[in-house]
This record gives sequence, structure tokens and C-alpha cells, in this order.
Amino acid sequence: MREYPGQEKSMIEEFNAFEAIKKRISVRSYSSRPVEETLRRDLEDYIETLGSGPFGITPRFKILALEPLDKKEMRGLGTYGFIKGARLYLLGAVKDAPGAMEDLGYCMEKIILKATSLGLGTCWLGGTFKRAAFARKMSLDTGELLPAITPVGHPVNKTTSADRLTRLAAKSKKRKPWSEVFFGPGGKAPLTDNEAKRYHDPLEAVRLGPSASNRQPWRIIKDEAGKFHLFLKESKLFNRILGKIRLQNLDMGIAMCHFAMVAREQDLPGSWKIDPTAPILTGLQYIATWSE
Repeated sequence: MREYPGQEKSMIEEFNAFEAIKKRISVRSYSSRPVEETLRRDLEDYIETLGSGPFGITPRFKILALEPLDKKEMRGLGTYGFIKGARLYLLGAVKDAPGAMEDLGYCMEKIILKATSLGLGTCWLGGTFKRAAFARKMSLDTGELLPAITPVGHPVNKTTSADRLTRLAAKSKKRKPWSEVFFGPGGKAPLTDNEAKRYHDPLEAVRLGPSASNRQPWRIIKDEAGKFHLFLKESKLFNRILGKIRLQNLDMGIAMCHFAMVAREQDLPGSWKIDPTAPILTGLQYIATWSE
């Protein structure tokens, strides 16, 4: 079983990851109140501690303030009406390589959960922003991709009708039941709470995760040895429309992040590895295995 060197094995966050996962929502309308310098420094300091993701790739992040930009530049960074009032954005870039999307998703979700713990709002954007304009602000290196960004700021006090309609259209609050995403050996029978045992909360954290168009493409199978195998149920046309940027592979990184953070928070053993004995299942793409 191959383990990648970039994974931290024992680091416990200074915030409650499971609570942040349950609290986080996609915020599309932001207050005019600026993000305090102390909070921004907290985020930047946290980014410095991240290192690489489960596959050993280290993404690059930048916090972009829009205030110094003129109106023409700001219009050029438009997000097609999805985001209102945001003046701070987190940009995530990564070198194109196997596992890059998963590692970007893993590390960026950690930053988003940190922001949530600080009382700040965020919203994953993978396909609804002017990528080339943001890429210029990121000064991409050769071979780098800009798979995702997120606004960062204080949410407005009241949810607007436009926000409610967007969330309704995206079915943002709806999550698949356990019976559709978690399975026992062989991947046929749904995994029960009793079979999940101590890993109930890490699995629930995966179920609650955000995903592109809320498709929730993760599937997890627990085998007889107690290992958890993560698979992608890919919607190929949707996932490959942006070429090398695979939104559903970003989702896999988010799932890996949620599972790992909550497992470590609850002192449960294990890490993400590539397991050559993982089951081969029709219609599912193997990603990684959580095991001791």
C-alpha cells in the first residue's frame, strides 16, 4: 500500500473541524464591512502551515483584495452575477499532475473551514468566474492551472431573495442519504450506522461536503478489514467540460479533507493511501483508501 509523503498524520486544528463543516454554507451576498486585518492575517498564517495534500502536491494560494483595482478591472473579474459585494477573494493554483485536483480541493477546503471558524463566509467557484482574468492576477507559472476561487467576507445579515432562489436551484441544502453514498463490502448493501462504528462522524462529514452543482459524486465502501475505499461516480460530460480542470476531482479532495480532519479530531487512526487491493467496481473510479 503506497502512502504519499505530504500528509500530516497527527496535526489537530485549533478550531473544531466538524462544527465548521456543519456550519459552513455557500455565501453569495457579502456585507460592505471589510475583513479585519487580524482575520486576514489569521488566514494567511494558516495557509502558510498547509503544506501538501494527500498525493504530495502543494497548491499555491493568494488572497486578492479588489479595493486597489479600478472599476474596469473589477468588471473584468466578474462572476456572472453569482457573487455580490465581495471585496476579497482566495485564489488556488496547482501544477497539472496526477492528484492535483484532489490536493487543491483538500487544501482549499481546509482554508475555507478555517474561514468559517473565523465567522467569514465563502463560496466555492469552479465554473462561474472569468478564469483568464483571475489567472492574470494569480500570475500563473508554466503548467499551473487555476481550478477554483472563493470570495471571503462577512455575510449580509439577511439572505436575499436572489440568494434563496440560487440555493433552491442548486439544491444546496439537499444531501444524499447514507444509503446512496456509503456501502459495505462489495459495494452493494448500504453501510449502516452500526457498521460505521467510530467512523460515523468522518463519514457524515463527507456527506455534508459541498460539491460542484451539488452532485455529491463521492462513494465510500468499507471492506471486511475495516478500510474505507473512496470512489468517484463521475459525470463525464460535466466533469471534463473544463479540460484539465476536473471539478468532481476537486470534490474528491473536499471529501478526503472532511474525512481526515474529523478522524484526526476524534483521534481515529489512519491516513489516505493508494491500495492496490482496492475493489474494482463498474461505473466507479478509485481515488484512495483510508486505513491504518
